[in-house]
Amino acid sequence: MLNPDIYPHRKIFDKSPDESALRDGYGKGLLNVGENKNVVVLTADLEDSTRTGWFKKMYPERFIEVGIGEQNMATIAAGLGISGKIPFINSYATFSPGRNWEQIRTTIAYNDSNVKIAGHHSGISVGPDGATHQPIEDIATMRVMPNMKVIVPCDAQEAQKATIAAAHTWGPMYIRLTREKTPELTSVGTPFVLGKSYVMWETKKKNPDVLIIGAGPLLYNALLAARELQQKKIESIVLNLHTVKPLDEETILRLAKKARAIVTVEEHSVLGGVGSAVSEMLARKFPVPIEFVGVQDVFGQSGTIHELWKKYHLDVVDIVRAAQKVIKRK
Repeated sequence: MLNPDIYPHRKIFDKSPDESALRDGYGKGLLNVGENKNVVVLTADLEDSTRTGWFKKMYPERFIEVGIGEQNMATIAAGLGISGKIPFINSYATFSPGRNWEQIRTTIAYNDSNVKIAGHHSGISVGPDGATHQPIEDIATMRVMPNMKVIVPCDAQEAQKATIAAAHTWGPMYIRLTREKTPELTSVGTPFVLGKSYVMWETKKKNPDVLIIGAGPLLYNALLAARELQQKKIESIVLNLHTVKPLDEETILRLAKKARAIVTVEEHSVLGGVGSAVSEMLARKFPVPIEFVGVQDVFGQSGTIHELWKKYHLDVVDIVRAAQKVIKRK
């Protein structure tokens, strides 16, 4: 059942659940932290798409339009970040951290500069823009960087909270955001602490059949899968791993020992993302069977969000099958 402490109502299971875009939550978060005069927002000619235009209207003196120059944007922000400012840099994730990865590495991460990197339009759900604008490698490339934290909000509410938390947390941080409106999975009262995951769905059984770990809007499909599994007499726990780095090893390890079978779910390549982070840790501390639901080492293509989730086996039925498969390996 849904964890009442996390999601106190069941509207998520309506045929048409409430939906919002993560970038809208991010834009609201920027307005919240904008009261701090050290917060500066930079964008690469994308103020409308990234919702940074909202900040510009309220705090124009602390908004910097760099133009189509993500590499310059990262370097400028690095200087601001070591000078007492809290810069947020914004572009499509395929360009930032895609095009400017080396500048992020050398000028931001290496110097432990207090820069927040918002990667917008991530994953394959960007849709019609196709493979060139569908970053499925960004979690992998960012989490290998020393000093870098990686946050993957599941909905607009969590994106807003992540943005506020980022402004109050020292150091380089990557916040991964999607474009399309997706179901609202959390509420205003849902707890959010960087580095701490939480259970969104839990069984009454002492030892569940499977633990489903996910990050980002695909957690919606994970919750639908958990309900379908329950109807099949398969009990599960769904964990929202919104912070991929630093990893909440304590919680994952505790739940892994209960379930002894895991499915990871992400709108990212199965190479280097959430599944890799979880399996790397468990390989050292408590090896268990794991199945990975994600993009299987291929590029995306054009389509609607639901067409692409189906095409790349990220749908509810795929999570259910992965759970049934991993349980047989226990």
